Amino acid sequence: MSLSFQFRLIPSIAALLLICTGLSLAQWQTRRAEQREQVALQREQAQRVIMPLNLNLHASIEPYTQLRVRGEFLADWPLYLDNRPLHGVSGRYVLMPFRVADTDQYLLVARGWQARDPQDRLKLAPVKVPQGIIEIVGTARSGFDHVMQLGQPEAVRPGALLQNISASEVAQASGKQFLSIMLEQTSDSADGLQRDWAKASSGAEKNRAYAFQWLALSLMVFIFYVVTGIRRGQQAANN
Repeated sequence: MSLSFQFRLIPSIAALLLICTGLSLAQWQTRRAEQREQVALQREQAQRVIMPLNLNLHASIEPYTQLRVRGEFLADWPLYLDNRPLHGVSGRYVLMPFRVADTDQYLLVARGWQARDPQDRLKLAPVKVPQGIIEIVGTARSGFDHVMQLGQPEAVRPGALLQNISASEVAQASGKQFLSIMLEQTSDSADGLQRDWAKASSGAEKNRAYAFQWLALSLMVFIFYVVTGIRRGQQAANN
């Protein structure tokens, strides 16, 4: 039996508009993904260069810039960011203020990750602290990743087990001057901490997912238009 297709002007125009819109948006999302991937590549290339910290330009430092800083840790001000699992193991980040050499300015440094005691989640393992002036290398961050706050947050104080923290909060609690940027330490300090930090996502995968959705929508509209046109044609032929 031959197939018969019945053409109608308004449904055809509507289908054409929807298909063209879907294809256009899919192409736009694809271009956005390519742009994000290019930016991520440029950022990755820039991260291979380690820059010394310039206090006069610290406010303009881009996140994920690799920095080299000389100074010393403030050993009596450890802080812990809880609920930071690594490779499926529960744990926390160990943070500590770092005084920039020959200044009264401090950086809040995420020194690394340590596993949580499975028997007592509040037990804090001791952390080795390098003595005197040292040099560390790390990744500049505008802030550490946030998690959902469970219950009333603990006061910011030495040894506090926290969900989230900012440099301004530590500055207020300690009475010291902190730079607005923070640092994820990548250099080794022989302290037993792990420094397998999460890499920044370009976000391109979301754009490609949206592009696929728009393409799928366009295809569905086309199939629906063809099927309904054939159905109308068959009905007209039978009548």
